[in-house]
Amino acid sequence: MWCRDFRSAVLALLVAAFVSPAIAQEKTFELKLSHWVPASHPLQKALEDWGAAVEKASGGTIKYKVFPAQQLGKAFDHYDMARDGIADIAYVNPGYQPGRFPIIGAGELPFLMSDAKGGSMALDDWYRKYAEKEMKDVKFCLAFIHAPSSFHSRTKKIVVPDDIRGMKIRPADATIANFVTQLGGTNVQSSAPEVRDIIERGVADAVTFPWGSLVLFGIDKVTKYQMDAPLYVTTFAFVMNKDKYNQMSDRQKKAIDDNCNTEAAGRVGEPWGKFEDAGLDKVKAEPGQEVYTLTPEQTALWKKASEPLIKTWADSVKKTGVDPDAALTELRASLAKYNALTQ
Repeated sequence: MWCRDFRSAVLALLVAAFVSPAIAQEKTFELKLSHWVPASHPLQKALEDWGAAVEKASGGTIKYKVFPAQQLGKAFDHYDMARDGIADIAYVNPGYQPGRFPIIGAGELPFLMSDAKGGSMALDDWYRKYAEKEMKDVKFCLAFIHAPSSFHSRTKKIVVPDDIRGMKIRPADATIANFVTQLGGTNVQSSAPEVRDIIERGVADAVTFPWGSLVLFGIDKVTKYQMDAPLYVTTFAFVMNKDKYNQMSDRQKKAIDDNCNTEAAGRVGEPWGKFEDAGLDKVKAEPGQEVYTLTPEQTALWKKASEPLIKTWADSVKKTGVDPDAALTELRASLAKYNALTQ
């Protein structure tokens, strides 16, 4: 027994002699994880869980702190904040900068995605090869979506595409902005935290927004007519500062890479999707709200009206040298693979 214990102790010392110096040589990092929604939003926990997984995988040499609610910079600036090192990991809505990230905009096309988890995994799996070109000045981590969503209006019930004519709409992304313009409406640009204010002041009449966030941001207090239809989703990404990543050891890079993949995209998209879906019943329970669905005929009108958006997207993608027809076919196949393609 004594000999066995002695041999075990010697073996442990030998392992420590070889392993500990390697770990000791690793620099410790504290990553700044930045987003622009309130700390009560499910994205806060998603980033905390992401950071905790990376910290564990790195043996505690990569730590993190989450900065919510635009503490490090405005929502529109988050991609550049990651590029420039103001944040180490940033939550990005590519559609906040129309024309800059046209390829990932395929995910914003109406009536395409049916499910937040599967849609997130499908989008991420499909976009990885394109991210190397489109987001080349950062390290792309993962892409995801929220649950399918629609219009919420202060002034009138929006039932058919013609109802948008003359309205002032705050769009969720560049594709919806194009849609509003095409239908004769006017776009009012603002980040998500500013939406309630612009609707309350009459600067905008309506917004495209997911249900849970509608309640979280208090937008349900200034809108009355709520369309319950899977019109669109918004694409998002986590991106990382390249210099910070390149400073890391191989072991630390692996800790990042193992949490920047398609499986991780599903882990981010699923709880957020459930949060947004749960908001529908909350809004229905509020007095004075008119929550309505579309008839098959009305849905057909919306689908028909949205068809030109595919050409608009394709024209923008052609300028990047990517074949839009092939890219969209690949995305549809990916959505089918993850059971998230709208029928």
